[in-house]
Amino acid sequence: MDFWIILKTMSLTCRVQISINHISEEKAKAVQSALEPDNVDFPEGMSLEIENIDNALVFNFQSTGSMKKLIPTIDEVLAHVQMALKVME
Repeated sequence: MDFWIILKTMSLTCRVQISINHISEEKAKAVQSALEPDNVDFPEGMSLEIENIDNALVFNFQSTGSMKKLIPTIDEVLAHVQMALKVME
């Protein structure tokens, strides 16, 4: 007797948006500049776009790969943001 298991992989896309409100344009630009080197070697299937919109710094994360990598990546980016903001105080 033969058993066949057919697995179909669905493409799962997860998007996360995080906003830091009431941030000056100067600080927002400094944070963006500080994060540029980290945004180069992002895990495969993951992306980050950073926008400065109406005194808010908006982080748009997208992942089409492993969701297990998304949360630690967001955590690492936010740790870098926090450090950059503390340095500017």
